[in-house]
Formats: sequence, structure tokens, C-alpha cells
Amino acid sequence: MYEFVQMEQEKRLNEEYPDDMQLLIQEGGYISPDEHLWNDILVGIVLKKPVLLKGPSGAGKTKLAQTISHFFNQPMHSVNCSVDLDAESLLGFKTIVQKNGESVIDFIEGPVVQAMKKGHILYIDEINMAKPETLPILHSVLDHRRMLTNPFTGEVIYAHENFTVISAINEGYVGTSPMNEALKNRFISFSVPYLSGEELREIIHAEFPNAAATLVDTMMKINEDLRKQVINGLLSDEAASIRSLLDAISLAEHISLKRAVRYAIAEKLEDEIEKNLIMELVDTWVK
Repeated sequence: MYEFVQMEQEKRLNEEYPDDMQLLIQEGGYISPDEHLWNDILVGIVLKKPVLLKGPSGAGKTKLAQTISHFFNQPMHSVNCSVDLDAESLLGFKTIVQKNGESVIDFIEGPVVQAMKKGHILYIDEINMAKPETLPILHSVLDHRRMLTNPFTGEVIYAHENFTVISAINEGYVGTSPMNEALKNRFISFSVPYLSGEELREIIHAEFPNAAATLVDTMMKINEDLRKQVINGLLSDEAASIRSLLDAISLAEHISLKRAVRYAIAEKLEDEIEKNLIMELVDTWVK
């Protein structure tokens, strides 16, 4: 790890947060698939660059963001994008509250405003699910200005020095749209692949320390076959999802492995041919 990253970690670890903000500090556990990815992302974070994590569903993008929160002991606010996302969901909204027996209009700060003011992490998940016209409001937040003029209050907000933005996208999925160039150019981008080999085994062991070695070995072989079929274009990316694999192992500790794979992996897909292919692959390893 680079010395200046360690120095920044030590500085952020000394920050104190109230109890309600402590609850927003996430648990770690992400394991990098290569020797550079994790450290390079930390470099981007310390340089105050908005980070974009690109990869298939279930590759561990959210876990990676949570591990950054854990690494810096820094609260993380999450925004889950959809076509219904609007400026109020990001910045906050006005409402009527009771103060000293009188009804007054107050502004409830949203995740962007809170993270900017308090120096927290802002995690924007599936950013390419949002309507393109919604996100330009964040342009000044994401570039060198790191500031925002709140359209609801007129307040000019300059980001705390620890303010960090991490976004994630699943490219090419139904319901997503390409990020416009003005938004994309404000990020540095990292591809987050599925884990395999010893890194994947380490994740499984951490999640299921008491799982039978034969179960783990069989699921590793099944996952490797699924990955090959994804690469060959015969299966959707979701078939090799690490999240689905862990779900299958969790079930397989209590029910038959074939049924576990069917429920946790095959039935998540829409295409019947793909479902059947998955179960045929399972049959080669489970008699």
C-alpha cells in the first residue's frame, strides 16, 4: 500500500462520528481479484476522484464500496438509482415540522447534502438506471469544484475534504442506459470482475467456515463451468454471480445441492434454455 494512502487512512480513522452516523460505517470483506485493483482504487479515493465501479451483477461492487467504508471507518450513504430517482431523492426535500408549538417549513437533507457536509462516502448504485436528465445536478459535485448550489434552499455547499463518491454500474443490463459523456468523464473507472480461484475460495471460507470441503470443491467446479459458458456467450452474466454462488452454498448446507443451485442460480434467469444448461452442468458434478 502506498504511504500517502496509509497517511490518509490514519487521518480519517481519527474522525469521530455520533452514534447514529456510526451505524452507517460498513463491514469489510472484499477480496481483490488482482494485486493492483484494491490499491489503485484507494489511490483514486485519496486523490478525491469520483470512482466508478463497472462489472456484472454479483461481482462484488457493493461489497467493495462497503470495504472502503470499513477501511477508512467512514459512514456511507447509499443511493439506489431507478427511473423514479429525482432531485429530492438526492438532495432532500422541504416539509412542515413543529417547532416551539408552531408549524414551520424545514429542509430535510438528502444523502448527497449530508455526505458533502459531513465528509462521508456517497455510494450511488446502478447509476445508469437513473434518467439522464436527473444526474446533471451532480456535475459540480463530481468535478474539481466539489460544490453544489442547492436548488431547494439556495445554499451553496462546499464538500468536506473527506467527502468521497463511489458509483457502480451493471453495463448492458435491461433498464440501463449509457452514461452521457459529461457525467462519465467526471469519474475514473475500474472494472470489477468476478472472483475465481483462491480468492473465491477465501470468500467462501469466510462466509461458511464450517462448510464441508466436498461441498466447497463441487461448487467451485460448477462456478468455473458457469464462467466458461458466460465467456462463450451461452449464459447470462448472472449465472456466474458470486452472490448467487454464496446463496447456493447457504442452501446446500441444508438441502440437496442440485435444488440449491436451481433455486439460487438457474431460476433467476428468464431463458429456459439457459436454466436447462445450468442444471446439465450441475449433473456433470453431482450424481
